[in-house]
Parts: sequence; structure tokens; C-alpha cells
Amino acid sequence: MSRIDDLIQGLSPGGIEFKTLGDVGTFIRGNGLQKSDLTDEGFPAIHYGQVHTYYGTWATETISFTSPGFAAKLRKAEPGDLVIATTSEDDQAVGKAVAWLGEAATAVSGDAFIYHHSLDPKYVSYFFQSEQFQGQKMRSITGAKVRRISGDSLAKIRIPVPPVEVQREIVRVLDSFSVLEVELQAELQAELEARRQQYSYYRDFFMTFGDEVKWLPMGKVTTIVRGSSPRPIQSFLTDKDEGVPWIRIGDVPAGGKYITATAQRVTTEGAAKSRMVHPGDFVLSNSMSFGRPYISKIEGAIHDGWLAISDFSESFLPDFLYHMLRSAPIQREFARRAGSSTVSNLNADIVRAVPIPVPTMGAQRRIVAILDNFEKLVNSLVDDLPAELDARRTQYECYRDRLLTFKEAAV
Repeated sequence: MSRIDDLIQGLSPGGIEFKTLGDVGTFIRGNGLQKSDLTDEGFPAIHYGQVHTYYGTWATETISFTSPGFAAKLRKAEPGDLVIATTSEDDQAVGKAVAWLGEAATAVSGDAFIYHHSLDPKYVSYFFQSEQFQGQKMRSITGAKVRRISGDSLAKIRIPVPPVEVQREIVRVLDSFSVLEVELQAELQAELEARRQQYSYYRDFFMTFGDEVKWLPMGKVTTIVRGSSPRPIQSFLTDKDEGVPWIRIGDVPAGGKYITATAQRVTTEGAAKSRMVHPGDFVLSNSMSFGRPYISKIEGAIHDGWLAISDFSESFLPDFLYHMLRSAPIQREFARRAGSSTVSNLNADIVRAVPIPVPTMGAQRRIVAILDNFEKLVNSLVDDLPAELDARRTQYECYRDRLLTFKEAAV
């Protein structure tokens, strides 16, 4: 921060002047643009919802457009203006802003303000992310479920206005932090992907057997049955504690292995019309992302989008069967037998007929020990990735707030 300190000392030795946002700019409400008006080409357009979900600190291109004729009726942000989302169900997100740095104007929807001002655009956008802005903004948010802030309230928020040279230097430093964050995320994602590929390689390597082991159809060494759905399912859903867990694909975390809880329950009558699985049983998706195995740790009912696999303890260790069902050779065989139609399905007869290797229990234990270690490494990286990014983001936010904190000039 020494360069910034030097600039301040040379240009504003008595401190930094604070002004209201209304002193240095004007707020103009967007109008008329609905999601249904957005197109893939035409006149650039920003919908307030996209400020929440897509845009960062600044943007030079829009992800949506609208027709030029319709755009003529809309209010527009000029290059250098901020586009501010004024509503959200989350107080923290109210007032989220993006600096528009495109070459020409962009149309702006309602529930957003266009802030036309005299400051460095990125500097103002970074200020809108700061603790200073958030603290002042919170006092002016209104509404019940949908929270909002008015242009009059935004205009009263005080912002430090250092010389433009200081504004630009702060922007340069914060931009470099943003680049480092993106690079860190890419680096961590690449590390995670490398570990996943390594796990997949060794899993497929250890699951490739020849004539040295016995091969049998899955139906000879396991019991495979299809789930069943009580219909209409809405008539059998219940919030009561005595309800039976109703297992759906969404109940398993992405990349997860175990089913430990469900979001919904069905009545005992619904469960009787369904198929029950018990702790230790496998469920296998039989349509869409078919062939993905999971191990149930609960007793629950499954619908006809699942197959249940049980009675395998004499032939397989559960973890070995899990790794094997996920391996490329078995997945390719599932895909080949399911067919190449638009929607492929695995029925119980197909899965029963798939030949699988049955190595000794000793060999299974050795393979499981190796593959479990790889799986733990991948899972630890999955857990560490958001934690590492959160730590770096917290560090960045602290530094950003320090850069935007000034000694105020005496009035």
C-alpha cells in the first residue's frame, strides 16, 4: 500500500473528502425489460437478476440482448455507469453493482438503477462491495420477503472521494487480486481433476481381470429388483415422523457414495406399494445418468427409476462392489446393453445378465484399501477447495476494505 500512501500524502495530505453518492452522481431507474424480452442477439441488455447471478465487478459485454426496436423505449447505462440490482430476498445482495465498461450503451431492466457518476467506474463498483457500503446500506433496506433499497437511500450513502490517481491505483491493486483469485481457483480445479483422473485410472486398472478369476452374471451372485412407485406419488407423501424415507436421486450429494437421509417421506401405505431397501443394499440408477451406484445407509423406499441390489455378501465386499460398478469396463457394458436410444434404460434383466469378476475376498480387500485411499484424497480436495477459496476471499475482502478506508479531511 506504500504507493497509495505516497499518492495520498502528495495529493491529499490533509485527508480524503467524503461525499454522498448523490453528490457525485445520479440514480436513474431502469424500465420495462422482462426476462421474456431477452434474446441471443440484438441490442445489449442487462436484467437485474443477471447482476446477482452472472456479472462480477465490471463487464464489457452482456450475456443477453433485446430487439433494437424495443431497446429504443428503454433506459440505458452508458459506458462508465453502474448497474445496481435493487431487490433481493438476501439483504447482502441488495445493491449489488456491476460497472458497465462496454463500448456502447446497454438497456437496463426495472428493479435496477443506473448510476451515472464522476468517479472511476471500477472504484465505485469496488466500493459497493465494501464493508463501508454494506454497513450504511443495511439501515435503509425495506420490504418483507422481497427486500429493496430506494434511489433516495442510495444517494445518501457516503463514499470516500480520493484524487482520481488514488482511485486508479486502488483499482489496479484490487484487479490484480481478482486475477490471482481466478488463477488460484483454476489451479485448485486442475489439481482436483488430476486426482480424479488418477483415481479413475487405478480403479479401472485394478478392475480389469482376465481368466485368473471367476466370471459370473450379476444375477447369479446378487439379487436385483426394480423399484416401484405408488401413484399418484403426491397422494402418498407425508411430513409425519412415522413416514418411510422416500429415496430420490437428489438425496445423494454430487459425487457422493452413501444415501444417509431423504428430503421426503411416504406413508406406510405408499411404502407397501414401493420397493424397500435396507442398510447395506445398493441402489443403481436405471435411467438418465444410468448405472450410477450408491450404498444405502438407511431403510427406505425406492421408485421405479432405481434398481436395488442385495444378497451379495457371500461374493463381494460392499466397497469392492461399489468400485467395480463404477469402473469403466462395467459402465461400458451397461451402456452397450442399454442401447443407444435417446433415453437409455437399464432394466433388472439387463443388469442380471452382465458378467462380473468374482475375485477372492483377500484380493478384494487389497484392491479396496488402495482405491479407498485414492477416493479419500479426491474427497479431501473436494472439501478443501471451497475452504481454500473462502480463506483467500476473506483475505481479499479484508485487504479491499483497508484500501477503501481513509482518514477523512477536516470540514
